[in-house]
Amino acid sequence: MPEDTTASRLRLAGLCFLLQIFTIILFAVFVRYSPESSPGACSQQLNCSWKKQDLGSQHPRSRDVHLQVLLGFGLLVAFLGRYGLGSVAISILIVAFAIQWAVLIQGFLYFFLNGKIYVGAESMVSADFCTASVLISTGAVLGRVNPVQMLLLTLLGVTLFSINEYILLGLMEISDSGGSLTVHTFGAYFGLMVSRILHRPHVGKRKEPQDTGQQADVFSVVGTIYLWIFWPSFTSATTVRNDAEPWVVLNTYFSLAASTLATFVLLPVLYEESTLRMVQIQDATLAGVAVMGMAGEMLVTPFGALIAGFLAGLIPPLGFRFLTPVLRSRLKTQDTCGVHNVHGLPGLLGTLLGTLLGALATADAYGGRLELVFPLVAQGSRTAATQALWQLWALPVTLLLASLGGCLTGAVLNMKGLRSPPDTSDPENTVLREAAEEGCDRRASRKEPSTSTLV
Repeated sequence: MPEDTTASRLRLAGLCFLLQIFTIILFAVFVRYSPESSPGACSQQLNCSWKKQDLGSQHPRSRDVHLQVLLGFGLLVAFLGRYGLGSVAISILIVAFAIQWAVLIQGFLYFFLNGKIYVGAESMVSADFCTASVLISTGAVLGRVNPVQMLLLTLLGVTLFSINEYILLGLMEISDSGGSLTVHTFGAYFGLMVSRILHRPHVGKRKEPQDTGQQADVFSVVGTIYLWIFWPSFTSATTVRNDAEPWVVLNTYFSLAASTLATFVLLPVLYEESTLRMVQIQDATLAGVAVMGMAGEMLVTPFGALIAGFLAGLIPPLGFRFLTPVLRSRLKTQDTCGVHNVHGLPGLLGTLLGTLLGALATADAYGGRLELVFPLVAQGSRTAATQALWQLWALPVTLLLASLGGCLTGAVLNMKGLRSPPDTSDPENTVLREAAEEGCDRRASRKEPSTSTLV
């Protein structure tokens, strides 16, 4: 076993070295600063009007988005008692590589002009969105793959995400500023398909001890606070233009509040234990923002945002209680972080909500905002009904690309030489990660002295 561990560490070091040298060479050949005085290289590219941003106003927003990706998502994966801090380290590794690779892949699609990729604050926001989707995907396999596999998943995930995003936003010209479809839905189902291909029957049979300390709850508290602070900036990062931003911020906050309340409503009914863990509020927070990703900049109205958030907040408790056991036993899907309940299903709900609002979009209701949200409808190139059909049609396109891409990625990660040994004598001090399915269910309420009670 020590020989296997040493070989794995050397593979990780070698892969990191090769990927970094490769990206440095590509940056040296293609990447240049975007001229501050120009409207951006993207303005001369086809169907890329949503990426036209003012660099002065976009820089603070790109900082907020980056903090959200690094701290919000990074701290949310620390719940595994046996691999908590190691999972955070792997998340930072993923962020470090994904941002570089996303700048290149998205640069060729959006910011490529005269043989060069011109980068600025807007390209960094796009890279962070892509990184967030990859982090969601890794949540489905966290604890069951090693860092080498994680890096390869990131390499393929960033590429496939960028292709899907370009098809939806560039070619189909749908509206999805906060990523209900491109970030949450794609990331969740891509990760689920990878998890399905990597399924190992023996993992679900092995028992692992739960960590009964406070580490997981402390990380959940900090991560959830970061979500509340920075999610409105995340969902509105691509709408910083004229008067479009306030709608997104308000709708996101309303949805967050309602989804959190939904958790307090439903959990005491579903579980006999009268306890509420912080991680369950974290799930509600993620679901509340996932549902507002597409509809946030639309005329959802404040009470509509409350309704959508409340419905989204009901999904994680119901999903973990009833749906997850079925997916695990029937479809052999081992979803470590529950991304299907927290990101996938709320993302689907957000897509359907965005489709409905697209069908109801009129110049009388939106005024000048119609050109910002649905430019083709404002120009008369599409009717509201046609725009809604395009919004709806983007859903099966995303699911198809996520499923096929997940199967391809899973097959690559399952190649001989990349898989981890079934166990290690000292898991705490090795780069190999493999956790039992039962040991990853952090949502089940448990009676602990450190847990506050509802009654």
